[in-house]
Amino acid sequence: MITGRILVIDDEEFITRTLKQHLEKVGHEVLTASSGEQAVEIYKSEMMDVVLLDLNMPGIGGIEALQAIRSISSDAVVIIITAHGDIVTAVSAIKSGAYDFIEKPFELDRMSVVIKKAMETVNLKREVNYFREEKYDTYSFKNIIGKSRAMQEVKDLAMKVAASDANTILIQGESGTGKSLLARAIHYDSPRAAEPFVEVTCTAIPEALIESELFGHEKGAFTDAKSAKKGLFEVASGGTIYLDEIGDIKMSTQAKLLRALEERTFKRVGGLKDIKVNVRIIATTNKKDLESAVRDGSFRADLYYRLKVIPIAILPLRERQKDIIPLALHHISRFNREFRKNVKGISGGAEKLLINYPWYGNARELRNVIERVCILEDTDLIYPEHLPTEIIKHVDTYSDNGKSVELPGGGLSLKDVERELIVQAVQKADGNQTKAAKLLDISRDALRYKMQKFGLL
Repeated sequence: MITGRILVIDDEEFITRTLKQHLEKVGHEVLTASSGEQAVEIYKSEMMDVVLLDLNMPGIGGIEALQAIRSISSDAVVIIITAHGDIVTAVSAIKSGAYDFIEKPFELDRMSVVIKKAMETVNLKREVNYFREEKYDTYSFKNIIGKSRAMQEVKDLAMKVAASDANTILIQGESGTGKSLLARAIHYDSPRAAEPFVEVTCTAIPEALIESELFGHEKGAFTDAKSAKKGLFEVASGGTIYLDEIGDIKMSTQAKLLRALEERTFKRVGGLKDIKVNVRIIATTNKKDLESAVRDGSFRADLYYRLKVIPIAILPLRERQKDIIPLALHHISRFNREFRKNVKGISGGAEKLLINYPWYGNARELRNVIERVCILEDTDLIYPEHLPTEIIKHVDTYSDNGKSVELPGGGLSLKDVERELIVQAVQKADGNQTKAAKLLDISRDALRYKMQKFGLL
């Protein structure tokens, strides 16, 4: 039996006493009130799960008491008790927010069934609120970590966008920079937070199905369409649809997507009726330059500029070195709770290694490294030896390698020296990048990054 706290309100003492005795026998805690005024005062000070409220009482009437209780808590579950034949008033109470009504004289077993259903509703609401608050906490802007100026600017812009009526946002950045987290923060910090957040990974849906997935289909639209189906745009109506890797959508779908963006209207596959939705679109791409896709004809120019109403660009982590340690500490705190560890921080030597590592996997790679350390190591501080081999062995060419180089009186360009050393290493290794990287005492990935930087690839 589902038990809870119940407030019984009736000016007839016999009814309140009878209900109290019956409900306490089945495990409920029961408080009673003989007037609407008294009931409202009790409800203000006590956390009640269900309210049984008689409509006909002296003083403030049942409808007024209902409205007062609902003003205290919009989630209040109120069951109306009404005299036989007073259905019109009971219906009015339902319209004012009552959960259900039951007529006098009532059977106690019937009352128990109604209360049981009400308690199930109360517990369901609590679960929904719990998961909603958990999502708000998980995806709030407080989890967008960054002390760098670039990240602060991104966060400030995203918070303004979240609170605005902007309904088209384009987030660009390398894989692992946190585009998905930022998209969710925008949704859950917006007036749309209580509505759906629907994620679409465009690369994961076959070309033949993406139009049907986005816009739905009518029965018989194609061979396997045994019944009509809502698309994800309809499912997300009122909330946010998150289109991850928008640059990979095929051209034929791009045209329909453009119409949906501009008019908030579309047709299901095989349908003739226009369907209108109110939805915010957040699109992301890890393409370095979506404009190049426009130039080579693989992405529609009109769709690109429609998406780019509010552009947000997240720099890679290697260009935001100030963010590396704060982000690592944030993950340590998280994994301490998750794995019941007590890692207090990072040693100076380990900090230096983390800061100088290029992080080609960006924030995702850093999170994975910290998670691995927290799982495998039993330590108060993270030291260099706890870090993966590739981080320990990585030596940036800017760092001191123990060799002395005399600076000419007229000075020289460090950039030119670095480029020349890379060219010489590749030549000595006969073009073998792995061998060239070993000559420079850096990883192959670091070598390729620098070769790209200097136009050597």
